Formats: sequence, structure tokens, C-alpha cells
Amino acid sequence: MKQAISVQETVFQTALSATGAKIDALLDLLLSETLQSGETARPETLLAAMRYGVLGGGKRLRPFLLIESAKLCGADVDTAHLAGAALELVHCYSLVHDDLPAMDNDDLRRGRPTVHKVYDDGMAILAGDALLTLAFDVMARPNIHADPAIRLELVSGLARASGLGGMAGGQALDLAAEGRYASNKTPLTLSEGHIRQLQTMKTGALLLFAVEAGGILASARQSVRAALTDYGRAVGAAFQIADDILDVEADTATLGKSAGKDSAQGKGTLVALLGLDAAKAERDRLARTALEAIAGFGTEAEMLRAAAHFVVQRGH
Repeated sequence: MKQAISVQETVFQTALSATGAKIDALLDLLLSETLQSGETARPETLLAAMRYGVLGGGKRLRPFLLIESAKLCGADVDTAHLAGAALELVHCYSLVHDDLPAMDNDDLRRGRPTVHKVYDDGMAILAGDALLTLAFDVMARPNIHADPAIRLELVSGLARASGLGGMAGGQALDLAAEGRYASNKTPLTLSEGHIRQLQTMKTGALLLFAVEAGGILASARQSVRAALTDYGRAVGAAFQIADDILDVEADTATLGKSAGKDSAQGKGTLVALLGLDAAKAERDRLARTALEAIAGFGTEAEMLRAAAHFVVQRGH
């Protein structure tokens, strides 16, 4: 797969950067001082903490996947960008909360001090809460799609991907696996099945929703949506394994956050369970599965194929 990505890497990185710039511009607008209908005020410090947590970098991979899936299905690109911005607000909220002392307790994110280190724990909690609720505000807006049924499906899908049965639930399983709720506080020994379930929820759910949302926006036929679902599941799983590999192999400067924390906190990962070589093999297998899922599409799916390669490259 490394040879294949070398051919497409420049085009992909250019497209990813261009999408990221557009998403950043939208996020900057959404997090401006301009009041929306029904708002009384936008408190200065809260808004600053939200902007700090959102506008400090990031590849914007989730919006990219949503937009490219929407393009593949023939949806309007402008509305796809707005939906992608809503999705990114959820992702950024999760990072702000994950970094808190009560969660993963990280001091660095994207090479900068985390939100709670700059604004304190209370304001970081409020910033995350406000980002999450703003995401649903944006996703429910009429300019996302003229059909309220489509907007309802998007809001419902995002809620389930980010909530009890998705990302938040996965984070709860992750905390439990650290042994926080055991009487002796000893990390749990998770089976491969439990690790995959945890990672499918904590990381995979939002990545899966990203590609499913493109099909929703376009009212794509069921066979297309099924292919996107298979692709999204595989990419989400490969992404988390690549992330775990990076935690072992990369340094803090490269990651932009503390390296080696998974092992130090006793987190259950496939790297810890299977070993580094086997984890890399599984990451590559999942990437191939993602490519097979969209093999029936033509050149319009090239950026989704490149994204699958990109996920693998993160772990090299």
C-alpha cells in the first residue's frame, strides 16, 4: 500500500488541505461574536475557549470524508461543507473533554497546551458542552438541506454516533478498562472482541458517520450507502490501530500530544494485545477491506481510496 499512496499523496494532501481551509473558514464564522436568533449573548471567555479548542489546527479528516462521500453520491458540495463543519465541532468537543484531568489528563493537543491548561477545567467543560450543542444547531439548519427529513436523519445519526452507543459510550468503556472503577484500580485485561468494540464506538463511530452522512445528504440508493458503511467501518478501525501504533513509535513532538500514554495508563489496544507487527498487519488488512468496499466506484471515489491509504501511512 505504501507504493500506491506515493502516487496519490500529493493530490490527496492538496485536497485535504483545501478542504481543511474551507472548514476552518466556516468554523471561524460559526464561532464569531455574531449573535444567532434566540441567543442573548456570547460570553467572551467561553467563546475564546471554544475557538481555541477548534481553530488550533487539525487535519479535518472527518469533514473531508463526509464531503468526498457526498461528492461521490452527487450531493451539493456547499451543504456538505456545512455538515462537515458540524461534525468537526463534535470531534473538537470530544478532544477538549478527553484531555481533562478526569479523563485522559493531557497537557498537549496539536502541539499546544490543552484547553483546560489555558482556561481551567470548568471553562473547558463548558466549551466542550457548547461545541457539542452548537454542532446540532448547525446540523439542523435549513441550509444543510431543504428536506427536513434529511436533516432529521443527519441529526439522529450524529447523535447516535457521538452518544451513549457511540463515542461517549466508547470513552466510558475506555475509562473502565483502565481499572478506575475496580476496587483495586488495576487495569482490566480485555479480550480482542472487547477492544474492537471499544474502538468501534470511541473512534470509529464518528468516522463511520462521516461517510454515511454523504449518502444521507444525497439520498443515495441503498447499495451505495451500504458500500459507504462497509468502507467507513473499516477505515475507522484502521485509523484507531494506526493511532495506537503511533503512540508506541512516535515522539511527543511528532504527535503534538503526549506519546506513550496508552501503555502508561494501561489502556487496552490491539498493539498491546497482538504485538506491534500483528497490529500493523491488521491495520493494513482493514485498509484493504475499505478499498474493496468501494471497488465498484470509478474515479469519483479516488479521494476516498487515498484516504484509506493515508490512514495506513499515519502508522508508518
